[in-house]
Amino acid sequence: MSRTLPRIGRRGAVQGGTAALVVLGLLLWWLRPWAEEPPSGTITFSTGTRAGVYHEYGELLRTEIDKDMPDLGVRLLTSAGSQENVADVATGEADFAIAAADAIATYKLDNAPGADRLRGLARLYDDYVQLVVPPDSDIRSVSDLRGKRVAIGLPNSGVRLIANGVLRAAGIDPEKDIQPSSDGIDTGPKRLGHGLDAFFWSGGLPTDGLSRPAKKSASAFRFVPIDAGLVAKLHDQGGATRYYRATKMPESAYPTIQRGHAVPTLAVSNVLLTRSDMDARLTEWLTRTVLDSRDLIGATVHSAQLVDVRTAIYTDPLQLHAGAQRYYQSVKP
Repeated sequence: MSRTLPRIGRRGAVQGGTAALVVLGLLLWWLRPWAEEPPSGTITFSTGTRAGVYHEYGELLRTEIDKDMPDLGVRLLTSAGSQENVADVATGEADFAIAAADAIATYKLDNAPGADRLRGLARLYDDYVQLVVPPDSDIRSVSDLRGKRVAIGLPNSGVRLIANGVLRAAGIDPEKDIQPSSDGIDTGPKRLGHGLDAFFWSGGLPTDGLSRPAKKSASAFRFVPIDAGLVAKLHDQGGATRYYRATKMPESAYPTIQRGHAVPTLAVSNVLLTRSDMDARLTEWLTRTVLDSRDLIGATVHSAQLVDVRTAIYTDPLQLHAGAQRYYQSVKP
């Protein structure tokens, strides 16, 4: 037997329409800031050397920003790396940058200009220290670098900061006990065995500047381990060294070189940073884009696959920017 549905009266229709509008309003509020007009203008983003992960990540992020905020121009700046990036943001030379936690902490401990204005948007991925030598080198440990020609990174780079710390932990004076050079990832691989006995690099895995030669030849270079005991001695130096942790570079990083073997080393986290006076709405939008674009960027920059909303919020040694905090509150379960 069929049942006739009750007819909806005029009053019921009005009530139903009002309820639908309330639900729609709540939905639009929840989807904030996407319900708003995207930020516009121009920002500067300091990255790193062109052969490094920072610059590659910056280029890919700029593409994603253009999708979400088409009227926002992004000007990428190359730099020596973390130490320069921190200083550029703190002093207003750049609006946003990526930098390693040890470089940020060192800048703050030095009470350098603008240090109190630095704020974090997201913890991104980890940098791994990679000590590279020719395949037939007699260098088997950091202590074997004494008297050798060693590239310790560009001045004001994160590589220079961490390489000097590692050398001192091994009892080596970077200025007296080696022949130091300023080669970075852009020139270090080419000069290895041709003016260089070893070079330090600190970056995400894998770094294109090492992947390219590794794919061409399984004997392009070799990694020197940095064991946990040396990392413990590094921690004894105090200061920003607490941001280093002993770990292993997975065998999948450079498979043709590592041949199934993980390499003991140390790692330090990277933070996307800005200043406290940066517009909160812009910062909220940018934080959202960083988290939402993880898989697209990670398809090229594999280390970016590790960006996660549950860990991104931990931007130590920096406080969260108000805009970034607003974003994390909006996605909190």
